[in-house]
Amino acid sequence: MAGGAGAALGPLLVCLALGVSGWFLTDAGAHGTPSDGLRVGALAWLMGHGSGVQVDGVAVTAVPLGITLVAAWALWRLGRRVGEAVSHHGPDADAISDGERDWTVPVAGAYLALGYVVVGVLTHALGATAATAPSAGGVVAWSLGLCLLVGLPALAVGSGRAAIWSSYLPPTLVAAAGIARRLLATWLLLAALVLLAAFLVDIGTAANVMSQLHTGAGDVVVVSAVSLLLAPNAVGFAGSYLLGPGFTVGTGTLVAPSAVVLGPLPMFPLLAALPDNGTPPGWTTALVALPPVLAAVVVARALRRTPTLRLSEGALRGCVGGALAGLGFTVLATLAGGAVGPGRMRDVAPLAGEVMVHSIASFGLGGLVGGLLVTVWARRALRDADTA
Repeated sequence: MAGGAGAALGPLLVCLALGVSGWFLTDAGAHGTPSDGLRVGALAWLMGHGSGVQVDGVAVTAVPLGITLVAAWALWRLGRRVGEAVSHHGPDADAISDGERDWTVPVAGAYLALGYVVVGVLTHALGATAATAPSAGGVVAWSLGLCLLVGLPALAVGSGRAAIWSSYLPPTLVAAAGIARRLLATWLLLAALVLLAAFLVDIGTAANVMSQLHTGAGDVVVVSAVSLLLAPNAVGFAGSYLLGPGFTVGTGTLVAPSAVVLGPLPMFPLLAALPDNGTPPGWTTALVALPPVLAAVVVARALRRTPTLRLSEGALRGCVGGALAGLGFTVLATLAGGAVGPGRMRDVAPLAGEVMVHSIASFGLGGLVGGLLVTVWARRALRDADTA
């Protein structure tokens, strides 16, 4: 339980410190009190756990995934330490192989989740106001989700149970999961690089926005920090754009390689990365070929380390790994969107349904081709070695 509470408190304390720093930087402490900064930091942590807030009666449901990722990282680190601490509890590997039930990780995971949820509930009780109205249910649900998807695997890895359990899984599934992890990480890196390039190309627009806002040095620091917290969301948008379906930045809008239809936008520097309104250049339609090509390359590199001589095995590893990576990116794209303001700004999100179809199909097809090509190469190399 202490591990879960510690994993939640670490990022929370960082958010509280940043909240006080932002309060001081924006007006040198002339308005409000330090407790107002603490409340803003607590609300930021709650928003990173799916609470949403009310701003002047308008629901803001977008989750700053930067905070969520920091929370997940802290939970992973603490979860592994807790796993190492309980590794000697329960049956050993021989007893587990003989069929003895091992409840060490589930029990430790339950206590980890309890400690994390308690911190979340207390933070909501102390930081929520009638005006902001963050959702306690959202915080509990996201906290439990983090503990299930991050904390429980961390416990299994730290305690050594993951290595024992994985030995009972089909080798094809293990290989496909490794391919999916590499492909998803590569795709997110590519999307981040494209986002950075698009922002740098039009960085003058971002500077112009900052000048029109008449911000001081402290305000620039605060806006930059908020942009960093939203950067993972923007990566999800960029990846959705590269896949083809694109995303919306308001009701009735579309940003995709085939068309860019924009309306009035809020003055926020990160939006400088958006392409110009109108018909995009012809070369942007070629971006739809990028996902399957990238999947084929990643799968080929992965299978060259652990080749197989069976065509069906190579195809299955590549196709399943690609499909799993597409499903993983769909989850990120779904979490990246949400309402960010009133009216038309309630619809700011990747087109998640189409993203799922495109990502699973593109990555799965590319993985299938890459798996077959490497398997054919391995079979030919073996045949040449036998005839030499």
